[in-house]
Formats: sequence, structure tokens, C-alpha cells
Amino acid sequence: MEKKSAFLDTLFLLRKEECITIFSNIHEISKKEEQDAADYFQAEFEKERLEFLSDTLVCDTETAVWAAKIVYHSAQLHLIRENTAKDLNKLIPSFKGKKDISAMLSADLSLRFLPQIVSALQVSDPEDPLVKMLENILKQFHYSAVGMDLDLEDINWEEELKDKTYRKLYLERIVEKKSYQLAEIPYLNNLLTAEFGLHKDVFWKELKTITEENERQDRI
Repeated sequence: MEKKSAFLDTLFLLRKEECITIFSNIHEISKKEEQDAADYFQAEFEKERLEFLSDTLVCDTETAVWAAKIVYHSAQLHLIRENTAKDLNKLIPSFKGKKDISAMLSADLSLRFLPQIVSALQVSDPEDPLVKMLENILKQFHYSAVGMDLDLEDINWEEELKDKTYRKLYLERIVEKKSYQLAEIPYLNNLLTAEFGLHKDVFWKELKTITEENERQDRI
């Protein structure tokens, strides 16, 4: 009988049930498990691509597997911390690939679950160095962090959302998460208002319409 994989079982359960099993120790992930995960994310990406119907966006399986390992290790580190301090950079490696839209969406297959893990870690220990490492990753892959209180002031939103497919998905995520922090940024607010049209009160009645003039007056 084939040996069960803690890594793969965690991914399957997370994506299907949005819950995580914490094991008694952190299992090393084999190359076969990485390949199986890559195949799984390829299939999952194709399912999600039906929602945005883009032929130009493909699954970046390498980035998807990197993100999955980040989420898996972060979840296990919530409870298993004995003798792990020296291994944090190995368990939570920084991203070294090409950060394009395919990478952002591929990473999101797992990273969308990372904010809840970060919140749990913060409750346990606000000074935990792991929290800062994960927040830095989410700043890079902020599509997965919509709804979190992150400092994204340096982002040029017009440049960031120039791809119409990514822009549509990003705006939908803002509405889904009711992220006032992002929705009240003038550029994003204008995009949302245009998308809502006459039906704004149906989609998000409480959201204020922000203009550059409003923002200047708020700062005075």
C-alpha cells in the first residue's frame, strides 16, 4: 500500500475543506510529492481558469509548489517550534522565481489560506519572527492577502492592474473580502465604482465613493 503523504494530505484537505491537520513533526517533502503537487495544482488551476477564460495565463507549477510548501510549513510551525529557529529560512524560503500574473494566480492556490495562519501565529506570539517572514511574502503576493492589514502604499496600482483579467479578479477579491483598506484607495475605488455602475448599492452599499478631492480633504 502506498505511503500517505502529510504534505499532499494537507493540501487536499485545505483546498477541499479549508482546514488543516497538524502532524506530530514536520515531514520532509520528497521530489515525488513535489511532482504530485505540481500535477494537482495544474488540474486545480485549469478548473479556476474557467472563471476568467484566459488563454495567456498558465499554471506556474514551480511557484504553486513553492507556495504550497510555505503554507504547509507555516501551519506545522504554529505548534511545532522545538529546534526549528535555525531552519526557518530553509522551511520558509524567499521567492526566487519570476513574479508575473501567472505566478501570482498559481501561488494563490495555496497562499489564499496563509492570512488565517498568520493571524493564528500573531495571537500565539506577536513577536514571532515567522510572522514577519510570512507578511513579507504576502506583500509580494498581495492578491492572496486582500482583506489583511498590510502596508501596500508603495504599489503603483495603475501599473499593477494593467492586465484586464488580473484587474477583474483583484476587484472581485476586494469585494468578496470587503476590504475597505483597498476599496477606499482612490484609483481602486474608481475602478470599483465603474464596475458597479448603477448597482453599487446591491454589491456594496456601505462603500463610500472616493475622489482625489475627498482624500485631500480627509488629510487636512
